[in-house]
Amino acid sequence: MTGSDIPSSFRLAYVPGVTPTKWVRVWHERLPRTSLELVRATAAEAPELLAGGGADAGLVRLPVDRSVLSAIPLYTETTVVVIPKDHVATAAEEVSLAELADEIVLHPLDDLLDWETLPGRPAVERPATTADAVELVAAGVGVLLVPQSLARLHHRKDLTYRPVPEAPGSRVALSWPEAEVTPDLVEEFIGIVRGRTVNSTRGRAATPPRPTAKDQAKEKGKGGDKAKGKRVGAGGGPGGGARHKPAAGRKPQSGGRAGGQSGKRGKPRGR
Repeated sequence: MTGSDIPSSFRLAYVPGVTPTKWVRVWHERLPRTSLELVRATAAEAPELLAGGGADAGLVRLPVDRSVLSAIPLYTETTVVVIPKDHVATAAEEVSLAELADEIVLHPLDDLLDWETLPGRPAVERPATTADAVELVAAGVGVLLVPQSLARLHHRKDLTYRPVPEAPGSRVALSWPEAEVTPDLVEEFIGIVRGRTVNSTRGRAATPPRPTAKDQAKEKGKGGDKAKGKRVGAGGGPGGGARHKPAAGRKPQSGGRAGGQSGKRGKPRGR
C-alpha cells in the first residue's frame, strides 16, 4: 500500500476476556501513521457491531453467522469453575463435572459456553450477567463455569478457580464483515495475528525496499569483479586457452631435435 492508500484509522472490536495488547503493539510498530481504535463490546453485541460497520474487525467468541461475517479461529479457552477459597474443591488441581453434581451451578444470561446439559443443580433465577454471577458465588449461593480469561477478569480475593477439562471450551476468533475482497488493513491485522513477518506479501505484490548506499557500493564492487574475471579468462583463466611466450634470446623450435638442429644432415662445406 502507498501512503495515500492507507486509511487514517482502523477500528478493532474486542470482547471481555480477550486481550489484544500484543497485537496492538505490533500494529503501532508496523503502521505508525494509521491509528488503531479499540471498541469494547459484549460477546452478544460484537457480531452485530461488525455487521453494521461499527468496527473494521473484531476479536469475538464463536459461533458467528458465517453468511454475514468471515472468521479465523485463533484459540480455544479452558473452562474453569469459580469457587470460594474455602471450597472443598480447592484441594484438587482439576474438577470433574461429576464432582459438581450436587452444586448449584449458576447460568448467567450472557453465558458463553455451548452446553448440551448444564451440570449440577439449577439456581432459582438466572443472573443477568457473568459479573452478577460472580457476586453470587462470593455470597455462597453457588458456583460458576466460565472461560478462564473471564475468571481472571472478575478476580476477587475471596474467590479462586480450577480447570474443568470435561466442560466445553470457548473459541476466540478474528472476524470481519464478509466481502469478496478483504480490505487491506484487515489483511494487515490478519498477518499480525498469524505472526507473519513485516516483509510477507499476504497475497499482494510487495514493494521492494529501496537500496541503501552500502548496497549500491556492494553492487558496484560485484560489477568490477565480473569484469576482471572476463579479462583473466580470455588470457590465462579457466577455459581461456593460455598463450606462452618463448624465453628471451631463444627462437621457437619448429619440430627438430633438441638444440635447434634440422631433421636432415647435410654435407660439410669445403673450406
